[in-house]
Amino acid sequence: MRAMLTGVTTALLLLLNTLILIGPMMVIALLKLILPGKALRNRCSRGVMWVAETWAAICKGIFNVMTPTRWEVRGAEGLRRDTSYLVVSNHQSWVDIPALVQVLNGRVPYFKFFLKKELIWVPFLGLAFWALDYPFMKRYTKSYLKKHPELLGKDLEITKAACEKFKDMPVTVVNYLEGTRRTPEKQARQNSPFKHLLKPKAGGVAFVLAALGDSLDALLDVTIVYPDDTPPGFWALISGQVERVIVDLRMRELDPALWRGDYENDPKFRTVIQRWVNDLWREKDALIDALAEQNRSVGAETRELS
Repeated sequence: MRAMLTGVTTALLLLLNTLILIGPMMVIALLKLILPGKALRNRCSRGVMWVAETWAAICKGIFNVMTPTRWEVRGAEGLRRDTSYLVVSNHQSWVDIPALVQVLNGRVPYFKFFLKKELIWVPFLGLAFWALDYPFMKRYTKSYLKKHPELLGKDLEITKAACEKFKDMPVTVVNYLEGTRRTPEKQARQNSPFKHLLKPKAGGVAFVLAALGDSLDALLDVTIVYPDDTPPGFWALISGQVERVIVDLRMRELDPALWRGDYENDPKFRTVIQRWVNDLWREKDALIDALAEQNRSVGAETRELS
């Protein structure tokens, strides 16, 4: 009964926060759409970003007040708001998003995701994503490019054009290399060589690096570990059933050589990117193993004390 009451109350507070702030965001977004002049639109961009960060900060406060979850954050000391980051993270649950909010909001530039171009037509959300300067990308399939070879490379040109604004402002771009949430079933289907991870997709991060590489200052390698290495659902989080989450951050340098090649057409360069991604994932898999063991030890000690 207590979990149900906590979950319903937390959900209502999150909904109320969203309903209150969606109005100002839509107004500023519309102003950005219709106002002339780059200076005025930039002011609108800063206004929309302030609303989004305020929304995330209030959500963070709601979680901290309403739920007992302990967010154990490691390696956040050197984060800066005037630096551009590429964030890569393992992906297991919808709780991964609140985890990133807990760790990154207010410490780095408001984070963005690469989105499919079709999402711009979603009512309200599409306008919000556009106003927040989320980069929309257009990806053509290999079969489509065979029929229309004149479009080869056009998808990257479109995305680079969408990212031009990031040359003059700090940005944090999030990329989930696995492409989807990990489950034991997906691991089995993939025959993944990793104990805690799906196979990483090098093509996606190669596309991001090709579009944004010169604008990025560092790679922020994020590893999220849940109790017993079991990813909870969103309801478990908002109803107070998640005791502890470890979020480990590691800053890594980005070698410019990682985006100065042709991933699609150069097999040697493609091998370099794939090797770099797989090395990251092997280190992350070993780290998750160590952190999961720590989580189990802390959980056992807590149960003994209680």
